[in-house]
Amino acid sequence: MAESINHLSKEQVLSLYLTMLTIRRTEEQLARSYAAGKIPGACHTYVGEEAIATGVCAHLSKEDAVFSTHRGHGHALAKGVPVEELIADLYGKVTGCSQGRGGSMHLFSPEIGLMGTSGIVGPCILQAAGAGYSFQLLGNENVSVAFFGDGGVSNGAFHEGLNLAAIWDLPTIFVLEDNQFATEVAFTYSAKNTDVAKRAEGYGIQGITVDGNNVLEVHRIAGEAIQRARDGGGPTLLDCKTYRTRPHAEGMRDGGYRTVEDIEAWKARDPIEQLGERLVADNVATDDELDDAESKITVLVENGVAFAEESPWPDPSTVMDHIFSDGS
Repeated sequence: MAESINHLSKEQVLSLYLTMLTIRRTEEQLARSYAAGKIPGACHTYVGEEAIATGVCAHLSKEDAVFSTHRGHGHALAKGVPVEELIADLYGKVTGCSQGRGGSMHLFSPEIGLMGTSGIVGPCILQAAGAGYSFQLLGNENVSVAFFGDGGVSNGAFHEGLNLAAIWDLPTIFVLEDNQFATEVAFTYSAKNTDVAKRAEGYGIQGITVDGNNVLEVHRIAGEAIQRARDGGGPTLLDCKTYRTRPHAEGMRDGGYRTVEDIEAWKARDPIEQLGERLVADNVATDDELDDAESKITVLVENGVAFAEESPWPDPSTVMDHIFSDGS
């Protein structure tokens, strides 16, 4: 049996596979929970994009900072938020990673370096630059990462964040998850130049186009960029081409603004299936091992749902906690 794939050990590659599978099965469950009325508010799933969070976060420690978007469940799980705490937070329960206060779009777990997801488009870019500046002042080797969508590159924060990171050589990685639509607006409509990697040249930093559905490519390129940042080489912009195969948010339409043919074509490039087939073809793992992984993740998610459903609601008396003003 082969012991490596792309110079990674069997253990490392299986870890990438398990992380993607954990994200996928958790998201599918959250979609069902939303449909059953168990999740208050919105629910934006990461289905189809799992390779990006997985490949990038595999190189990060809990001391490294991640800033994310409304579509942040995958980043949270890849950074280390336990499945049960993620599900509990979307259920609004006190045992959630944000004590039930975050929900789908505003997850927060600073203990492991998840510095917040946000429904506001763009600010994570500036926040990541700020964290990179803090790390630089402290003189450590930590890095910051901003995950954002193609809609975010039309925000002034994109220019300001990349320009600041460039002139100060900040240890910040900017990860564009180009799923081709900002809600239901095609990127080809909102921007004349959709090759965002090339925009990095204008800031004097490296920009790299990445196959966002190939976790091995994401892992390799992100690893090089992160190590370069740790070594003082400054920021990198990764333009990860991908596609969300579910609606922008649960309950919204799936087509009309995009074709069924496009959705099916991208489903055929599923990042989890691609890696699974590669693992078996290269004799890195067997079908039985992948089936065993599926069974374990199924149990993990089922236990997470049970945990969330059995957990208590936040005490109403704590409603004014963790805010800037107590209302007095």
